[in-house]
Amino acid sequence: MGPVLKAAAFKPEVTVLADGDTDVEEDDNWEVLNVGDQAFGIKTTGLEEKASACSMLVCYARELKEGFVNYVEETTKLMVPLLRFYFHEGVRAAAAESLPLLLDCAKLRGDDYVRQMWQYMNKELFKAIEIEPDHEVLGELFSSLGKCIETLGVTSLTTDELKELTTILDGHFKKHFERSNERTEKRHDEDHDEEAEEEMLEEDDFDAYILNRLSDIIHSLLVTYTESYLVYFDTLVPHFFALLQQTRTVSDRQWALCVFDDVIQFTGAHSHRYSQFFLTRMAESLADSSAEIRQAAAYGFGVMGMNGGPVYARACAEALPPLFTMISAPDSRAVDNNTATENAVSAVTKIFKYNNSCVDNIDKLHQIWLSWLPIYEDTEETPHVYGYLCDLIESNNPVIIGQDNANVPNVIKLFADAFAKSSIEVNSVVGQRMILILKHVQTIPSIFQTCMNVLTNEERQALANALNTSTPTATSAQPGPTNHFMNHHANV
Repeated sequence: MGPVLKAAAFKPEVTVLADGDTDVEEDDNWEVLNVGDQAFGIKTTGLEEKASACSMLVCYARELKEGFVNYVEETTKLMVPLLRFYFHEGVRAAAAESLPLLLDCAKLRGDDYVRQMWQYMNKELFKAIEIEPDHEVLGELFSSLGKCIETLGVTSLTTDELKELTTILDGHFKKHFERSNERTEKRHDEDHDEEAEEEMLEEDDFDAYILNRLSDIIHSLLVTYTESYLVYFDTLVPHFFALLQQTRTVSDRQWALCVFDDVIQFTGAHSHRYSQFFLTRMAESLADSSAEIRQAAAYGFGVMGMNGGPVYARACAEALPPLFTMISAPDSRAVDNNTATENAVSAVTKIFKYNNSCVDNIDKLHQIWLSWLPIYEDTEETPHVYGYLCDLIESNNPVIIGQDNANVPNVIKLFADAFAKSSIEVNSVVGQRMILILKHVQTIPSIFQTCMNVLTNEERQALANALNTSTPTATSAQPGPTNHFMNHHANV
């Protein structure tokens, strides 16, 4: 470890350049860095080794975790000042990436030690974010701060620091709009040509990247502080409302939707105070030409159903027709559209399960819902869908079971497909519920054989592997409705 720390601590030779000093500029071993009105010459020997050593320290901290604890203090004192090492972007990026990992490594030494480390880090991290000139490094700084906040929890920032951070975020959003407006004006310039457009497209990409990272920080703040962050978020809402407008880029609209999704998910009914800013645009976005926009909008209605409570019941019901249209579109299962479609299926599922008080004829809709399965691509959403399918089976829902168990083979085929494609893990809670149902069907040989007859060889093997797992325990398989299902052999 010693040589790595020594290489990371290397200090390059630096000289202040006077006007007209060209010797350094012509020497391949030196680079010139302009900071404001001042020019500096930096000897490049050892710089790449320093950057590589910093990256190695990041890897050690990530992989060794608490095993790295004996090197945490020395590494922290080395890395924090490097957040403003303007002679090499890679060094600054590695320094930023290391901070949440070092906090994680230090947990073995107790909360007080971790808090002292964070107090040493956070002021420098805030300063670095304010003045970082490179887009990619700025993104790493944002990412680092978000991870630090999630690692430390509600004690991570004081009230004053939350205000300061929100002010910094507000400033970056304002810069985002300023840069966007400047590019729009330049595009209308009569001298605008293909080369200029290429440069602007690159700038568009940089701005999209920064917007992504800004959204990540807000995600971390909402995960950590839930509704208590909203008093600060109030000042940022106008930016996201502006980003949602149809004239904005796909990236702008996508990240605005993602932020409002997070607000709904992590603050529940409290998010309704902003509904005038996002609800109409979110509904319209279900029919957008961009799959990314449709996915973000569908996810929003899903968390509205699951986390929003009664204040969103009417909005959830009104979202069902456009969600149904989106799912039933002829190209909805095309490669580019499938993830958005599966999010829409999951959104309908969550509305049915958690927020259906304004939904009419839900049993009739269940028949359409069942026809959308299987889903397999978005493994964060599949447990919601197959968990709800288990709910319906366990309650002997006649639409799902079918008259004289007619639908049971189709349902078991869905289970087999889910296990074959690993869209549901066998040892997950939902996977264990599915196995309980399978084991029950297995006790009725005539029905079970009919089920086997409709399966492919791959599906049969996946089902056999699942059934050979251990019997679910009380903690992994949910009781209650399951027992009701188990006692009705006549219905399956």
